[in-house]
Amino acid sequence: MKKKLGLMVTAMLTAGTLLAGCGTSDEGKTSGGDKKDFKVAMVTDTGGVDDKSFNQSAWEGLQKFGKENNLEKDKGFKYLQSTAQSDYKPNLNSLIRQKYDVVFGIGFLMGADVETVAKQQPDAKLAIVDMVVKGDNVANITFSEHEGSFLVGLVAGMQSKTNKVGFVGGVNSELIKKFENGFKAGVLTANPDAEVLVQYAEDFNKAEKGQQIANTFYQQGADVIYHAAGGTGMGVFTEAKNRKKNGEDVWVIGVDRDQHEEGMPENVTLTSMVKRVDQAVYEVSEQAMNGKFPGGKIVEFGLKEDGVGIAPTQDNVDKDALKSVEDYKKKIIGGEVKVPKTDAEFEEFKKNLK
Repeated sequence: MKKKLGLMVTAMLTAGTLLAGCGTSDEGKTSGGDKKDFKVAMVTDTGGVDDKSFNQSAWEGLQKFGKENNLEKDKGFKYLQSTAQSDYKPNLNSLIRQKYDVVFGIGFLMGADVETVAKQQPDAKLAIVDMVVKGDNVANITFSEHEGSFLVGLVAGMQSKTNKVGFVGGVNSELIKKFENGFKAGVLTANPDAEVLVQYAEDFNKAEKGQQIANTFYQQGADVIYHAAGGTGMGVFTEAKNRKKNGEDVWVIGVDRDQHEEGMPENVTLTSMVKRVDQAVYEVSEQAMNGKFPGGKIVEFGLKEDGVGIAPTQDNVDKDALKSVEDYKKKIIGGEVKVPKTDAEFEEFKKNLK
């Protein structure tokens, strides 16, 4: 039986994240009332449902929930794909009009639209992944991406032969900064002499831009690149595979899902930082169906809850690196190591490295 993730639900206390009506009597109600009539849907961001990453993971979770509860595809569970940011609000409203009990917005880029729609449709139940918005009818799903990124950073730092690694980000934002700073902290913890190259594509759906950045990094001597760039990251794999065919010893660290297959047949995936968006979507859907929708709350998935970590495919990871991962996982969960999320926290972390 598959282990379920634990949920850490946090009330929002600061003015910037205070959600109206948190803990009110509305919590625990479902709009459908009858499980057999329960319907759940999601709206992708512009990366699309087959991005091999974030959106695909969310859809896999929704499909699993639908199948296990005997829901019919496109009637009991479905997705709407967004090709531009202007599609977000119409797609969300369309699913609400179709009487879906919970509508997920996948990705922080949808935050403003989810908040607007939640205000306009107070009887609707929405969930946003990777963002916190105001509204007692919105469940906020977040992850400790910095913790998982630290672990793959350890692997990169230990296995780099050139002492130079790269990070390719999608959109420069508070969210992706968590990936970057956690990764850099892990790299330097394992290898204080390493250099980390960083560049943002400013897009999650431009594989050609990802390939261009990867080409530059590899030319500069990096032999491991970690991407947190959705579909843009597919270009990093393309560049690595092309170079591997020519005999270069280069690697990619995937993100969100186990991206081992994206590195084949050239076998360029060193490991991946898995982020269980699939299980988060599944569990919030289940909560809602059972009358426990976490509206107005943050539902956080971290290392402790098995919400982030390194991928199960570990064939290319050295045994010493895996041991270091396990050691630091315990230290992070135990509070002995605090992984930085922001640039300021990273600078402070770096000062304390011995």
